[in-house]
Amino acid sequence: MHPRFTDKSILVSGAGAGIGRAASLGFAAEGGLLVAADRDAAAAERTAEMIRDLGGSALAVTADVTNTADIERMVASTVEEYGRLDIAFNNAGIAGEFGLALDETSDDQWDAVVSVNLTAVFAAMRSEIPVMRAQGGGVIVNTASVASLIGTPRAAAYTATKHGVLGLTRAAALEVVGDGIRINAICPGATRTNMLETIFESPGMEDIMMSSQPIGRLASPEEIATLVLTLASDDAAFMVGAALVADGGLSVG
Repeated sequence: MHPRFTDKSILVSGAGAGIGRAASLGFAAEGGLLVAADRDAAAAERTAEMIRDLGGSALAVTADVTNTADIERMVASTVEEYGRLDIAFNNAGIAGEFGLALDETSDDQWDAVVSVNLTAVFAAMRSEIPVMRAQGGGVIVNTASVASLIGTPRAAAYTATKHGVLGLTRAAALEVVGDGIRINAICPGATRTNMLETIFESPGMEDIMMSSQPIGRLASPEEIATLVLTLASDDAAFMVGAALVADGGLSVG
């Protein structure tokens, strides 16, 4: 297979584990030049080391996506390292307090999820778009969720933010398509990541989630990463504002 990302400058947030790490490794395997950003410095560096061990190019950046200055710095670091920003995968996210009813959710719990899952995507695109526009184009992929498409009881904050990410993706996509910038989103279902393990800590949540999976299993991060690479590549050149769903059938019923 001809590498799809040879010499492409690629920024991944939430790159320290899960889907972010799997996508970073996938991009690098096809020639991409990576900036692996994560609020966990050691995890970001580990992803970068894995890429370098395979002969690829990677820079680790410590970034808290709730901090606008950190977002601007990770974008600037990408341009400083590689001269441009061809692809951005805005992936960092948290589950929040799964299992809480809406009227049990505090302001602080709500604000924490909104700041990471939604406001950070807005702030990231706000920094990424001018760079891509100035260089004549680029690609942005945002991590939404199957929760963008259906209601998820006892997860009001998470569901609201993921609906918001999908709406934000669609609005932004129409704003910048004329500048040669494509923006799309992935909508993964339950995926075996650290975030999901955190959700499973709530009593009964693992049984509830597993029983709801029509396919009878969870996705691997690598399976979801293939969606990211597809949307970021020229294979998806006619996809604008799309939601690429891989949820094991959850949203079909």
